[in-house]
Amino acid sequence: MIRELGKQNSIFNTFLAQMRDVTIQKDRMRFRRNLERVGEIFAYEISKELRYEQVRVQTPLGIADMQVPVDKIVLGVILRAGLPLHQGLLNYFDNAENAFIAAYRKYGKNNKFTIQFEYVSCPSIEKKVLILVDPMMATGSSMELAYRALLEKGTPVHTHIVAPIASRDGMEYVQRNMPMKTVTLWLGAIDEELTVKSYIVPGLGDAGDLAYGEKV
Repeated sequence: MIRELGKQNSIFNTFLAQMRDVTIQKDRMRFRRNLERVGEIFAYEISKELRYEQVRVQTPLGIADMQVPVDKIVLGVILRAGLPLHQGLLNYFDNAENAFIAAYRKYGKNNKFTIQFEYVSCPSIEKKVLILVDPMMATGSSMELAYRALLEKGTPVHTHIVAPIASRDGMEYVQRNMPMKTVTLWLGAIDEELTVKSYIVPGLGDAGDLAYGEKV
């Protein structure tokens, strides 16, 4: 299942537009905050898909019957660019457990690259809801490999993949290589072009550099 939030008219598109804007994105604090904001909106939308149960809450004047989510959640993030996005979801799913994945592109000849994993820290995800986030889904290979790496920690009841910007190629790659019966893709916008260096066009640039500064 694919949910593209940018197709709906909402404040979400304001934050996404500012993230793309070459002038506004020079303000790193604003860029990080906008990533956090879209993470909060994704969290709200994902919360509608969770399982709920009724609880009784004591108020100062009586008892209120309320519906609250019961799923145990693990929030997974691909470092470093995904940290503000992860924080946005964590602001809402504040009782979630967390997983961290250090990965990068290792380039060879002719702009070919492989995804290298250096570190994975994750609790058990057995029978939990896994939410895996990354600001950009270019080829989709890093998202798929991260998902496979986390499966060593158990089998989630459902997985939500979150990416504010995705290429169509990346989206289709994930559809082909992940079990879509138990995976939902949450995307902000789907861009049509992917360059020979696997950069999304129009995209927004390098999310990690925009959030935290250029790397050497």
